Amino acid sequence: MQRNDITIDGRRISYLDAGGDGKPLLAMHGHLEEGTSWTELAERLAPQWRVIAPDQRGHGDSDRGPDYSPEGYVADAVAVIEQLKLGTVTVLGHSGRALTAMQLAARHPELVDGLIVEELGAVHISTGALNFVLDWPRQAATRQELLDALGFAGPMFGDVLRENPDGSWRLPFVPRDMVDSEALVGGDHWADWLGSSCPALLVVGNQVPSVDPGLAREMATRRPNTTVVTLDTDHFAHKGDPAGFAAAVRSAFPTAR
Repeated sequence: MQRNDITIDGRRISYLDAGGDGKPLLAMHGHLEEGTSWTELAERLAPQWRVIAPDQRGHGDSDRGPDYSPEGYVADAVAVIEQLKLGTVTVLGHSGRALTAMQLAARHPELVDGLIVEELGAVHISTGALNFVLDWPRQAATRQELLDALGFAGPMFGDVLRENPDGSWRLPFVPRDMVDSEALVGGDHWADWLGSSCPALLVVGNQVPSVDPGLAREMATRRPNTTVVTLDTDHFAHKGDPAGFAAAVRSAFPTAR
């Protein structure tokens, strides 16, 4: 995947693009992640799909946003679609950004012809699950010092730490931003889930699921043209079972060229 960037209101949004002439799939990662989260899925879906994976505002190589409101994330997604002249896309959102995918499909139906929601229900309670990151330093003098400060999470972020011009090292996000952003995902999202009519795929993991099985069934029952797939994996279903996730996408959207 090739990295490039666009500018939105003076902010850099960095993105990875698989290229090719396949069906555009705008893939949006969740908190603490970045566009590289979708690299394996892009490989598995090629050449029928062209995966475009932005680093969300405040993540990876993208600049911090003025806020982390749901509306801000949707505006960024619209800007990516329009500036890259993608036409209509299938939109995929994981965890918190699944809300962005729902809202994008509901509020901009002219841009979205397919919806994939991974690990977020139509009702979500923000529990402060990311509060632990507030104990992490934003940066440290050396890479090893920063890794040591992350404790158990060090191995998970070892490959994504950024080096500053002065030789110090930093996280690819600001911990406070992540906590603030996650808190704004909570709420009743039925209106957004039911607000679109395009084909939809809901993917959930069955290991410590974020979406109760009963809620997943209700989401499928109340919204026509919806498929639910449960994978034997955790919250990061596209990483825990990449083959199963890719197969679910192909099955739910068989007309992708």
